Amino acid sequence: MTSFFASSRSSGSSGSSARSLEAAGRSGGAGLPRSTRAARAGRRPRGGAWLVLAAAGLWGTTGTTASLAPEGASALSIGAATMGIGGLLTLALAGRSVRPVLQRATLGWALAGAAAVVCYPLAFYTAMAWAGVAVGTVVSVGSAPVFAALLERCCEGLSLSRRWWGATLAAGLGCVLLTLAGDGGTPSGQRPAAGVALGVLAGVAYAGYTYCASRVIRRGHPARATMGALFGLGALVLLPVLAVTGGPLLGSARGLAVVGYLAVVPMCLAYLLFGAGLVRVRTSAATTLSLFEPLVAAVLAVLVVDERLDAWGWFGVALVALGLTALTARGSVGPRR
Repeated sequence: MTSFFASSRSSGSSGSSARSLEAAGRSGGAGLPRSTRAARAGRRPRGGAWLVLAAAGLWGTTGTTASLAPEGASALSIGAATMGIGGLLTLALAGRSVRPVLQRATLGWALAGAAAVVCYPLAFYTAMAWAGVAVGTVVSVGSAPVFAALLERCCEGLSLSRRWWGATLAAGLGCVLLTLAGDGGTPSGQRPAAGVALGVLAGVAYAGYTYCASRVIRRGHPARATMGALFGLGALVLLPVLAVTGGPLLGSARGLAVVGYLAVVPMCLAYLLFGAGLVRVRTSAATTLSLFEPLVAAVLAVLVVDERLDAWGWFGVALVALGLTALTARGSVGPRR
């Protein structure tokens, strides 16, 4: 009680202090003590990094789940179903909050992001079919951080740290070792050159919709509304593709179960987490952190599908882990103004 009355008597001065702290928070912490600002600066980007890693972990379950699809289901139909149906779910969760995103100030970014959303699964899954799963995956996922960095550099003039380059090179090399460990480093598909080209296109598309989403979010729109708008618009194009190619996939209870999981967990839930992470980390950092996906996929393949990794594969796992650990260190993933 004594402390309560004492705090009441000092409410005038404490209220003034609270208002000062609130104003400092709105101005980005400029009026806060240096130690407090440093703590915030270190905590927020790393919190965003963990959200992106969680999303990438969920994406890593797609390969194992897709392997359970019924015979005759094409990779193209699985991609269209995952991002088409998942896009509708993301739009439904966002509800009316997507309307401000589609206004003039951010409509261009939303449409560009939606176009990239449409392009990504069609290019990615076709790349795997034409160049082989390993080569298609490593080209698509591994090239995205480079294109994201180029977008940041060309559109905003943002620089890249040595830590980012080192982490990206380590994680990228780890992905190469990880995905090619069982294939001898050669494309296994029937149209390898075209497959590699589509893999590069998929990397451009992934970096593109990530960057567009980041630009919309930085205009003050919620992450859920942003993702709902981009993926909802993309679903309008992907669902007709599913209608044409999805017969074998949607014609059985097993196929519906696979589609249900892929649409809800690695698509809808994962991209909501990813969008929340983009509030706190740069596009280039987010795409590099997404290299956690093939690491999770490889571990699941060993534990669930009973595949084996050779020594080079496990060395790749270690390199990816090293790169991601370096990138999540304090101050290395946040926006650089």
